[in-house]
Amino acid sequence: MKRSLAFIFAMAMLARGASAEEISIAAASDLTFVFQELIANYEKESGNTVKLSLGSSGNFFSQIQNGAPFDIFFSADINYPKQLQQAGLAEPGMLYPYAAGKIVLWVPAGSKLDVSRGLSLLADPAVRKIAIANPRHAPYGRAAVAVLQHDQVYEKIVAKLVYGENISQAEHFVESGNAEVGILALSLVVAPAVKDKGRWWGIPASSYPAIEQAAVILKASAHKKTAKQFVDFLKRPESVQLLKNYGFAMPEQK
Repeated sequence: MKRSLAFIFAMAMLARGASAEEISIAAASDLTFVFQELIANYEKESGNTVKLSLGSSGNFFSQIQNGAPFDIFFSADINYPKQLQQAGLAEPGMLYPYAAGKIVLWVPAGSKLDVSRGLSLLADPAVRKIAIANPRHAPYGRAAVAVLQHDQVYEKIVAKLVYGENISQAEHFVESGNAEVGILALSLVVAPAVKDKGRWWGIPASSYPAIEQAAVILKASAHKKTAKQFVDFLKRPESVQLLKNYGFAMPEQK
């Protein structure tokens, strides 16, 4: 009887493996750390695997327009998924606004700069370089520029700005000492891998346009059922709570 049960279990595991799929996800860099946890949870439960590519939303948008073979696109700017739907490149009616991002001022842990001074800190002579994501294709970079313009400091400090290809690279610029300060995604600086490496000050949300983030399943996907399964997994209360733990607001809470 024991051998029979073992055989049945082995066959079940083989069947699960045979039916498992791999989906390919393009995701904004602010999701780097939270997606590591979410994907690990999903893979453990489902038996499917996820190939994750991280970068700037604008670059992924261009790649998808040119036929990049992703199954799901998680953008830090809701307008990119909307445009893909309008162009017939994303599944209609599948737009999922999954979060709203926040930006912060961040300095390394060993810095003598007082981050609690807020944006006035940026004019300090000790601040020679300020890292932000490239606003041409990164929503967090556009939010950084917006807040600098809102507080009327942009013209004073624009020469100090250094641009990361995405928000993760901007964080690396500060962490590595190539910039004294960064305007970064809250989701990165509160991550366990980063939280002890610096100090942050929350930039008031009223100072910049809402960073509305959304996902779409792409029309060209060969794994739409599994892609939908992953999106549904992110809608679960425990997944939503994990996003909140990383500093994201839910769309209804903006």
